[in-house]
Amino acid sequence: MTIADDAALQLVISLRRLTRSLSRAAAGGIQPTQLAVLAMLTQRGPSRIGEIAAWVPCSQPTATAAVLGLETAGLIRREPDPTDGRASRVLATERGATALADVARGEAEVLAKRLVSLRPDEIRRLTEIEPLLRRLAEAGD
Repeated sequence: MTIADDAALQLVISLRRLTRSLSRAAAGGIQPTQLAVLAMLTQRGPSRIGEIAAWVPCSQPTATAAVLGLETAGLIRREPDPTDGRASRVLATERGATALADVARGEAEVLAKRLVSLRPDEIRRLTEIEPLLRRLAEAGD
């Protein structure tokens, strides 16, 4: 393993620990897979279950269960697929987009409370790398 590989591994571990702990603190009753599905639909628009399963990634039964839970909560809705009358697509409702934004705000509040444990120069360094993290996140899309 190279130094870059080791650094990437440590960064992944730290980012996952941070995001899991923020999600647990602010999820608002939405399960992690449901959050991933809702985020995908908000970003990418209407999608079929197979597309959701491939993007999240999860199995098709897991995607179906997540969709059913979100649909029951009124956070997504189904519509006919315009390219295949036998199929349907799901899309985020306005309530779903609001719920996703509420979760993100809740996570930001938790993170803000944790940031006070850092020195001002450490907070500045974190804010400076945010654009780089965003670019890395978007590079895979």
